[in-house]
Amino acid sequence: MSIDKLKEKKDVSITWRHYPLHPSIPNEGLKIKDGSDNETNANRKAYSEHLESQFREQGLKLVSRKVISNSRMAQELAAWAVSQKFGAKIHIKLFEAYFVDKKNLGDIPTLLEITKSAGLDPHLAKQALENRAFADEVNKDWEFARENGITGVPTFHAKDFFLYGMQPYEVLERFYNNLRRKVT
Repeated sequence: MSIDKLKEKKDVSITWRHYPLHPSIPNEGLKIKDGSDNETNANRKAYSEHLESQFREQGLKLVSRKVISNSRMAQELAAWAVSQKFGAKIHIKLFEAYFVDKKNLGDIPTLLEITKSAGLDPHLAKQALENRAFADEVNKDWEFARENGITGVPTFHAKDFFLYGMQPYEVLERFYNNLRRKVT
């Protein structure tokens, strides 16, 4: 991914923040309905093609989904994983599980499988999820998103600057270079 390339080439640290992506969807997920008219279907198809193209440019695979997940518990799991120094690895595993393997990120047993595949202790993860130990941390991230007008993912934020959407490396590098000029 372009963010990984930027980390390799520049002195950059990444802090993942959580975003309220589909918070009203139940934990079992929600089936994506076909549009009732041709315009809706055409818009959905165009958007899907656009996303697939962006994923391909990043060297990623995007699989068509029939169900949308509520990612709240996955976000709490990720916050816990950061506390275990496995933040980057769990984010990659969650991303692959959702976009490639079509897993439901609202399902706790699925999240525990992902935890194990990332090399983390699923028993400790289960405790953290059951106790909602990282709910406040995720709530703070959601509030940050609301306060800063963040309406989509990914959003890159540094100082008072924001860059929205999946971006090729060249755009991230330009963002980084512009920030360096503004700071110095």
